[in-house]
Amino acid sequence: MLTIYRRHKTSCGHRAKGRSYRGCRCPIWVDGTSGGKEIRRSLGELNWDRASKWLLEQEAAGKIQEEKSDEITIEQAKKNFLADAEARKLKDSTIDRYRIVFRQLEAFAAKEHLQLLGELDTAALNRFRGSWKGNSGLADLKKLERLRSFFKFAVANDYIHRNPATAIRNPKIRPNPTLPFTSEEMVAVLARCAKHIAEARSDRRNHARRLRVLVLVLRYTGLRISDAIGCAVARLKDGKLFLYTAKTGQHVYCPLPAFLVSELENLPRVTDRYWFWTGNGKLETARKKWSEALADLFEKAEIEGGHAHRFRDTFAVELLKSGTPIERVSILLGHASVRITEKHYNPWNRARQEQAEADVARSWASDPVVLFESEGTCGVRG
Repeated sequence: MLTIYRRHKTSCGHRAKGRSYRGCRCPIWVDGTSGGKEIRRSLGELNWDRASKWLLEQEAAGKIQEEKSDEITIEQAKKNFLADAEARKLKDSTIDRYRIVFRQLEAFAAKEHLQLLGELDTAALNRFRGSWKGNSGLADLKKLERLRSFFKFAVANDYIHRNPATAIRNPKIRPNPTLPFTSEEMVAVLARCAKHIAEARSDRRNHARRLRVLVLVLRYTGLRISDAIGCAVARLKDGKLFLYTAKTGQHVYCPLPAFLVSELENLPRVTDRYWFWTGNGKLETARKKWSEALADLFEKAEIEGGHAHRFRDTFAVELLKSGTPIERVSILLGHASVRITEKHYNPWNRARQEQAEADVARSWASDPVVLFESEGTCGVRG
């Protein structure tokens, strides 16, 4: 015979009432014998009705199915997930973001006295999300997506039966407007770069020169900062920088202004292969150092809200303002879909605005009021 019961946590105020008390939210366990075997384990469930339904289904089947998956600990599941992420060659920066989530999850689990992965149900994860403080809606959404990915992995590996994170609703996101640098801000940034070069010690002057060229590369290629830092010298050829290979197999290049090509060719490189990093160690480490240098540059140039991604925004917006079709801009940015480009840059799409204006003007061709009131249609009045 099998029995389900609440296994009260040490922090539960109803612990003294024993197994018979069901009104709390402590994990539900099953205890007894089935098929001649002793069973005592967590169901990975906090809802009493679902646990009861599960027990009836198992008893109808004649025996309890052995499910070692519910016994896996949060720690072991985390180690397995990270090992899989490394085996799939995910970027170090991506894995580091998962580690941040796991550190927070482990602290929450310790506070709630949770050890088994099955004890992390939707209610527990909602409480976990409630502990996130000071994040933007977008940051919370990204963290929630990583949490869902972790539990999706757990389901795929039969650690648990269902993904408890899928039932958590997404936070409301107020999109940040795309904010390219103005011409005045770009002039101020480059002026500060020139001053930085002039004031730098002799042993730091080359670094100051690289910072100026990095700013120009970010502005005139639209590359993300990590991609710009990891850009190899060999990718510059005939005044064009190789960006990436499209899924069609076509190489995508970005032409550079002649002055920038000259500066790149004459810039002292960190190594023979790279302009901005050694090629050893983690690219993410180099990205953080250059991001700090840029942050200092923006502060001294008195640029409010300055960050590297705004150079990418400037690259895209200037193309759109000049009438470049958004589909071509999407290709240069390396977006997987033009919808991504439209999401961020539609307000700056001059071609679309001009087309909309032309459509309105064309609609006047058969409008009787316009025909009557327009110059050259006096015959209509007579």
